[in-house]
Amino acid sequence: MDKILILDFGSQVTQLIARRIRKKNIYCEIHPYNISKKQIENFSPKALILSGGPASTILKKPLKPDDSIYSLNIPILGICYGHQLLCKRFGGKVVNSKKREFGKSLIKIRNNSKIFQGIYKKNKEYQVWMSHGDKVSKLPSSFSIIASTTNAKFAVIANERNKIYGLQFHPEVIHTPNGDKILENFVKKISLCKANWRISDFIEKSLIKIKKQVETHGVICALSGGVDSSVTAALLHKAIGKQLKCIFVDTGLLRKNEGNEIEKIFKKKLGNNFKRVNAGNLFLNKLKNITDPEKKRKIIGKLFIDIFQKEAKKLNSIKYLAQGTLYPDVIESKSVRGAPSAKIKSHHNVGGLPKKLNFKLIEPLKELFKDEVRILGKKLNVPDIILKRHPFPGPGLAVRIPGSITLRKIKILQKADSIFIEELKKKKLYDKIWQAFAVLLPVRTIGVMGDQRSYEYSCALRAVTSIDGMTAEPYYFNSNDLAQISTRIVNEVNGINRVVYDYTSKPPGTIEWE
Repeated sequence: MDKILILDFGSQVTQLIARRIRKKNIYCEIHPYNISKKQIENFSPKALILSGGPASTILKKPLKPDDSIYSLNIPILGICYGHQLLCKRFGGKVVNSKKREFGKSLIKIRNNSKIFQGIYKKNKEYQVWMSHGDKVSKLPSSFSIIASTTNAKFAVIANERNKIYGLQFHPEVIHTPNGDKILENFVKKISLCKANWRISDFIEKSLIKIKKQVETHGVICALSGGVDSSVTAALLHKAIGKQLKCIFVDTGLLRKNEGNEIEKIFKKKLGNNFKRVNAGNLFLNKLKNITDPEKKRKIIGKLFIDIFQKEAKKLNSIKYLAQGTLYPDVIESKSVRGAPSAKIKSHHNVGGLPKKLNFKLIEPLKELFKDEVRILGKKLNVPDIILKRHPFPGPGLAVRIPGSITLRKIKILQKADSIFIEELKKKKLYDKIWQAFAVLLPVRTIGVMGDQRSYEYSCALRAVTSIDGMTAEPYYFNSNDLAQISTRIVNEVNGINRVVYDYTSKPPGTIEWE
């Protein structure tokens, strides 16, 4: 199998490079920039990609990969920091730019190149996405200029003979039109990789691997009803059948009727090997008078672990703990990043459970991205009601109720959220939206209902479109649709008398409110 190795220098969007390439059915992995020569040789890449990152190549001790990569005689693509690194390595010069470039920029194509074959034409300008403070000021002698911007003369460079390319911009983000095709040119036309990686192959190999690892022992799985844990359970069940035990801890912070839906689906499939633990009152008591969102997350996480641990001890012959850890979780939660990068969010799957559970960990999806997991789930006959479900935060509605949490607030939000989702499905909008939800604001406003004064909560609606959740745009509703949804919520939900819509994109905002 042909493979691409991405050396990570800490960019927040390195994962996007891997996802774009895998969608071409070419396997690739992300590893720290400083992995050893032996590790690189063992991986046996067909080509290398050097990612971007927040560091600077003009520091006294810049981040550098092992020099052996330049003697592998395989194609190399440098992006942003990687571009500047290549320039310095081959005799060029990088300086701090007086004028930084962040966001949309225009490159002008000066010479033809295989990296742009069939995409960009000479002497024309095209939009790309820049994010840099340094720039190349001197071109290495063995390279030629392919494209420039008004601020960066050497924005794209190439050594066509040795198949080494440098891009100052980010082709992996959606803000670079045709960036996907640039990466395709590199992996297919330049690196000559065969598109021979398939999810169906992954299933076959995983079943063999799981059976070999587990043997006759039992496996316990913390099932939430989300895509990741559900597909994990389906894959394990296909591999080991009744050796799998699933525990569903209902925190009482799920969407309306969601706990019952999850129980119905998995009880049918797993029978007595599925157990639901109704713990809503416990979570509510622990969250009483807690307003800080981070404290809420920690309380919920700890209590979940305590309950799960208690239930796990009741089972016999369990040797393995299964988790729905995905590849992004592994990358972001362990020391994989090659350089300091801002930690936006912690992942509850990785390293979240205490060692004293005394189970060995099994993570069958840890090599996959979310979209790949959905494809896998489809092949494993996981219902669409699970696979097409919008992302839902681990702490549930606790992070959609800013301020203190009460049972009344939970019920109010569940009903408002239910109406919102119901209307989206009725209007055939649900599948067009990446994520949609309601937020119960800790703000009361005056209203008039039935000729009487009301003083109730405000509800914010949030709906975004996205490819990967890393960036997002608000969904632009037809005004009549939004008005109808708002009217239904105010009319049918006691406790809400005002509805607002969140038009904030990500960045600068986040998708969730807390």
